[in-house]
Amino acid sequence: MYTISASCTLVRPRGRHAPMQPELPPEQVRGALETVAEEILAEGHMLRPPIDALRLAQRLGLTVAHDGPAAVRARLVQFGSVGNGAGTIVLADDPRPERRHWAVAHEIGESHAFRVFSELGIRPGEAAPAAREEVANRLAGCLLLPRTSFLRDGLALDWDLRALKSRYATASHELIARRMLEMPPPVIITLVDQGRRQWRRSNRRPYAPPMTPQESNVWQAAHDRGAATRCRASRLPEGLADIRAWPIQEPQWKREIVRTALAEDPW
Repeated sequence: MYTISASCTLVRPRGRHAPMQPELPPEQVRGALETVAEEILAEGHMLRPPIDALRLAQRLGLTVAHDGPAAVRARLVQFGSVGNGAGTIVLADDPRPERRHWAVAHEIGESHAFRVFSELGIRPGEAAPAAREEVANRLAGCLLLPRTSFLRDGLALDWDLRALKSRYATASHELIARRMLEMPPPVIITLVDQGRRQWRRSNRRPYAPPMTPQESNVWQAAHDRGAATRCRASRLPEGLADIRAWPIQEPQWKREIVRTALAEDPW
């Protein structure tokens, strides 16, 4: 039974009676996810952002039925064998369009997760439920933010979060920030809610170092002013190429996302 580790490595636990199986490296897992996402988007004739997940589901043969408010944003009711394209996504009512698109993209990922495991040479029955759920989550992000176009646009727009949000309107700011961690440029992403850091991650090492004083200053300025803030190049510490923070604030809630660009080989 395969599970997914914190580094998104597919692992088959080794018990006393389990055969020895090599771990699947995260690069191989990511490659399978990107390949399947590209195939799904091509099948749904979704070639340009923003990706409309509801329309994509319908083009893939899934029915989207709307429901009232519910604890679960969406659920997939599938008929027949896995992969036959027959099923209904029951979508809960939610005022935020990004949440609706994410919920539907997740259920598309759920219905096509078997393709990712097949790409990796794993029979669907060998994958633990938690691994299937994680694959569905990752696949949803790959669908709403296709790698080829997202990387191209990120480079062209200098990874400006707000500019990318305008182009990929169906994805949330947080999803866009998380997707940056799956792109080649070395970065650290930090998300802060109500003045408290929720998570901080790097795509270059397992654990991101503490925030530098310069990062904290940029975050504080964005938090206080409610405006995008960038560190002057002359004030950047060694090893950091850029520091920017964007406020995503509402009347009763303040969130900021900090993107720290690293030198190509900072460690």
